[in-house]
Amino acid sequence: MDHFLPPRPVENNPAFDRYGSDVPAHPIVLSIPHAGRSYDSDLLARARVGPEVLRRLEDRWADLLALPLIERGYSVVVARAPRAMIDLNRHEREVDPGMVTGLPREMALRTSQKLRGGLGLIPRRLTGAAELWRGPLPWAEVARRIDTVHRPYHAVLDRLLKAARDAHGHAILIDLHSMPPLPPAAAGQMSPSLVLGDRFGQTAAARLTTLAGDVAAGHGFLAAQNHPYAGDHMIERHGKPAHAIHALQVEIDRAFYLDIALEQPGPGLSRMQALVSALAEALANDLPRADFAMAAE
Repeated sequence: MDHFLPPRPVENNPAFDRYGSDVPAHPIVLSIPHAGRSYDSDLLARARVGPEVLRRLEDRWADLLALPLIERGYSVVVARAPRAMIDLNRHEREVDPGMVTGLPREMALRTSQKLRGGLGLIPRRLTGAAELWRGPLPWAEVARRIDTVHRPYHAVLDRLLKAARDAHGHAILIDLHSMPPLPPAAAGQMSPSLVLGDRFGQTAAARLTTLAGDVAAGHGFLAAQNHPYAGDHMIERHGKPAHAIHALQVEIDRAFYLDIALEQPGPGLSRMQALVSALAEALANDLPRADFAMAAE
């Protein structure tokens, strides 16, 4: 896999690898929050399932999709901690109380459909794996993961997006994910190859989402908007169009860049890298500074 290795990150810690300059060279910042593959012995010891089941939570090798942009100096943040440890795309209080012991009485938790389905801040279960963990976690361990992984990841995104906005007049977060193949909307129709999420217009200017769909079509791919993935905590937290910071979630069908077993990089990787690069470059160059500030209001 050495030929897939990116350049050395400019910042490396247990939460993420960061690439690009401190002040982004482009208004684009890429986040890849579910690509983490660093499973430590403590995490594996707590699991009642094997590593191969925990890896089903990953956006397998999604970081490779951004490799050409990393090599061209774009600002990219890639999670190191696996989603099985903590989900960076969930609010830090989106915790299943049945998974935790010693929860502070004053702690106000949040619920969601994803949480009720087993995919909260600490994932609890997957289809075909009733329970992922041998027992509940002490709250001190959950708090440690929040302090050392979740908060640093979001803090670096916040800093980069504000620096990009200050330097370029606006900033755009591309939150990059992969998804299992989707069924077609109706018989005889194509299945979407990617899904663009902007929380139904709340986190990005409509022009950006439309442009991204046009770029995908120009590369021969069908893009759906907000269904079945409208985006979650990542873009909801960082997307502030009124303040010239936009956020778009991009879900890419992993069958297009992985092998037939959806385990390793496949023959379609370069084509999907070209698509991600084209999306980033089109969004970066779409609007002059003054026009974008007006569009954000």
